Amino acid sequence: MGTAEVATNMSVLLYTIIASFITSLASLIGIVFLLGKSSSYEANSKSMVSFAAGVLIATAFINILSEALHQGEIDSVLFITLIGIIFSFFMERFVLWYHHHHNDMHNIKPSAYLVIIGDMIHNFIDGIAIAATFSVSISLGIVATIAIISHELPQEIADFMILVRSGFTRQKALMYNFLSALTAVLGGITGIFLVNTYLNVLPSALALTAGIFIYIAAADLIPELHENHDKSKPLNQAVPFILGIALIMFITQFMPE
Repeated sequence: MGTAEVATNMSVLLYTIIASFITSLASLIGIVFLLGKSSSYEANSKSMVSFAAGVLIATAFINILSEALHQGEIDSVLFITLIGIIFSFFMERFVLWYHHHHNDMHNIKPSAYLVIIGDMIHNFIDGIAIAATFSVSISLGIVATIAIISHELPQEIADFMILVRSGFTRQKALMYNFLSALTAVLGGITGIFLVNTYLNVLPSALALTAGIFIYIAAADLIPELHENHDKSKPLNQAVPFILGIALIMFITQFMPE
């Protein structure tokens, strides 16, 4: 391995660690909304969910899946994308099902710790996704990081609220939420190791990431938008959704590879 290649790998590792850590910081932003009025949080969270859906779906198709198809075989990439969707389904069903269906709080403490465990797994996978995209290019890594953060913001706010409602103090809820989010950094380091050790894993890693993003947007966020749709304000969800897509298209068009 030459000096230039070592330097490149170190640069990718550094970008991945920084991006993963910034993603982890999203777990601390929920406190800003909780300091305000609950009604303000509700209004903002609906817009964030809509924006996140647009960002994720655009990132999956315009950036990540496109790059995976460019580097790998079409049949293989599409199959791994399907595996990503199936994997996300089972992860949500068996680990995070309570996370997205208006959790009942009967078994309070077990539910709270299950939230933490589920977040650790979810954020670890986010770290691997960040590593896979930065291994292709800095611009793709930045786009993927933006997509992940846009999804994490409303989810981390919800996590914080669940932990507080489960009996944690605000300080402990914030601490546990942040510690579980730091697994993104571990996932990023693991992802870099996998990509550098097994070079042919990159198209598969990208395809898996695209499948996860598609599932989150299409099976999780968008149905939530339909469920909370206000017919008297038809643009409240449509505008943030389109803005999310437009943001990714803008970044893709003007950010150099």
